[in-house]
Amino acid sequence: MIIFCHIFKHLIPGINSILLRSGISFFLSMIISLIVNKKMIAWNERKKSIGERVRDLGITGQKEKEGTTTMGGILIIISTLIPTIFFSKLNNLYVIILIITTLWIGSIGFIDDYIKIKYNKNGLSILGKILGQILLGLFIGSIMSFNNNNILTTEMNTEVEEHRFNTTLPLIVSNNEFDYAYILSWYNQKWKKYAWIIFIPIVIFMVTFLSNGANITDGIDGLTAGISSIILATLSLFSLVSSNKTYSSHFHFIYIPHIEEILIFSFSFLGSLIGFLWYNIYPAEIFMGDSGSLTIGSVIATISILTKKELILPILGGIFFVENISVIVQVLYFRFYKKKYGIGKRIFLMAPLHHHFQKLGYHESKIAYRFFIIQMILSMIVFILLTL
Repeated sequence: MIIFCHIFKHLIPGINSILLRSGISFFLSMIISLIVNKKMIAWNERKKSIGERVRDLGITGQKEKEGTTTMGGILIIISTLIPTIFFSKLNNLYVIILIITTLWIGSIGFIDDYIKIKYNKNGLSILGKILGQILLGLFIGSIMSFNNNNILTTEMNTEVEEHRFNTTLPLIVSNNEFDYAYILSWYNQKWKKYAWIIFIPIVIFMVTFLSNGANITDGIDGLTAGISSIILATLSLFSLVSSNKTYSSHFHFIYIPHIEEILIFSFSFLGSLIGFLWYNIYPAEIFMGDSGSLTIGSVIATISILTKKELILPILGGIFFVENISVIVQVLYFRFYKKKYGIGKRIFLMAPLHHHFQKLGYHESKIAYRFFIIQMILSMIVFILLTL
């Protein structure tokens, strides 16, 4: 692999350019994704061994999806990691964190999908998945809080140390930069060094909530993959701006040295999603399964944390948040009403929210396209807020 990269760098002048490496990674991952997804669909049509087991939700057109190839998330992961390993600098801490995130949550999702196909359609327990997400959030939060930067360069050490617990919070604070330590300093100035007490739980919450949000949203052909592609493209732009002192200063972003290396991963992931979306758009020929949806949510949360944009996730990832909240509200309201009046009552016709619209008679493709439009608007709103 090292010999291949060395030869490739001499064949194409300027291969070290981050944009060139990102562009190559994008197209390579997309091509790999297109090929392997087609192969898996054809293989499942012959073997009938990895078909989706659909639960009866009483939705029109639902039963037609029975037997559709699933576990496409594994292919998303594979077609993302190949270009990332070839073209990114693997001594970069941010890249390492993203690779670990992908493999860890991808493994949890794979176990869940495997159990659904082979043994029990309910899959891995909710508690098991949440525990895995919490451990990931704890890992990321701890690394960002306590890492002594042995992997990073001296320049990076200084910058990371200065802004370790800083994050982006537009409109509310000056220059959009908020320090978590400021919360503890209200009580005692000496407590500022314990900012990790605030930071780590926020990281755990964002990883867990967004991962489950993406998972819950994955109930309509192309919905999660399409929304995630728009979010990833937005975060990639933020990463590029944050990596440059001039641009970051102009747009009021926190300058993060060497964060541009995650562009290789982001573009690879984006290319993989587009390749997958080619077959996942209505009528879907393949589903991503939990191995894809859980990974997508975790990756988006992780990139947001690394680029210090985690506090804008409720807006940027607004659809995932609303979908998740709709389920929580539905369950809590039903239980409250049943406990108080002896009979359950629902707010939505069905949760998560996209099923509510299906019950109202909207076709799933129309729901997906309108959600895409909403996501574009949310991305634009975030960009405007950050640059004000």
